[in-house]
Amino acid sequence: MTTELRDGHDGTGPGAITPDGCAVELYSRLPVGDEPDIIAAAVPAGAHILELGSGVGRVTHALLERGFTVTAVDESPQMLERVRGARTICSPIETLDLGGETFDVVMLGSFLVHAGDETVRRGLLRTCVRHVAPGGCVLIQREGEDYHSDLPRERVDPSGFTVRILSADPVGDGVHSVHAEYVFPDAVWTQTFLSRPLTREQFEDALAEAGLRVDRYLTEDRIWVRAVPMSQGRGRGLSW
Repeated sequence: MTTELRDGHDGTGPGAITPDGCAVELYSRLPVGDEPDIIAAAVPAGAHILELGSGVGRVTHALLERGFTVTAVDESPQMLERVRGARTICSPIETLDLGGETFDVVMLGSFLVHAGDETVRRGLLRTCVRHVAPGGCVLIQREGEDYHSDLPRERVDPSGFTVRILSADPVGDGVHSVHAEYVFPDAVWTQTFLSRPLTREQFEDALAEAGLRVDRYLTEDRIWVRAVPMSQGRGRGLSW
């Protein structure tokens, strides 16, 4: 089953496909990586996290197991049906407004900051700023710096599936059409989506435009970033 797809996005394979080409059944199979450990090391124990783009709860469930309270947001009701133990909100991220409710941590993972549409990216970052509590932080996942150039490439996961990033073709205005393939012993899924490569400078400029600044990069590859509102000053905010 496929819902109406966004321009430039596509997906194939068994089960429901979301507007950005993600397959619900595929994401239900993907194992959690080191994301929960990176997040837990960057935020206070027991923090209330607003997870923007939670999908089926792959990271959500691991954070709940670590004692965090999570509000999971996704535009796909089929994805949110798989989330257990968290408050869920079905909404486009870029227009989310919880009426003044704020959170210790706002998390924007899944490379969403690389949205091909710059208006959408601005909306995503404004949502982060709108919902982060005073003294809180925003955690953002960027693409790796060779994400669009080291192609084609593949990774064989220890759990027994292969993920391939086959191509990233320019389609104009600095945007690439990325084509990925996920091969399991019993099924194959593909996804095509639009992504805007951002240098470190371009990324930091985009944060600044939204009123955020980098507090620190959390990983050596600078994929995970801890950002804070510019109004927070140069202190660490809460004590973590």
